[in-house]
Amino acid sequence: MSDSGSEPNQRPRFVAGAVCPSCKAMDRMVIDGAADERRCVACGFVEARPDASVSAPPTRVTRASARRVETEAETVRLLDE
Repeated sequence: MSDSGSEPNQRPRFVAGAVCPSCKAMDRMVIDGAADERRCVACGFVEARPDASVSAPPTRVTRASARRVETEAETVRLLDE
């Protein structure tokens, strides 16, 4: 069995602990990889998965200038007493 997602006859997979936003039923949500959607088997709620093209908002960590700073290495001297 492969989890690569390349199988053409994928079965929907249940999401443990997921709660349906419509009927609030727990453990009834499935992800259908072929249709790229999530749905509730209890009430029939269907929602398309969000686009992967949405980028994260800029933060101090994601700025390019934060990655350019190099910290110079320093030697450490251990003292044995």
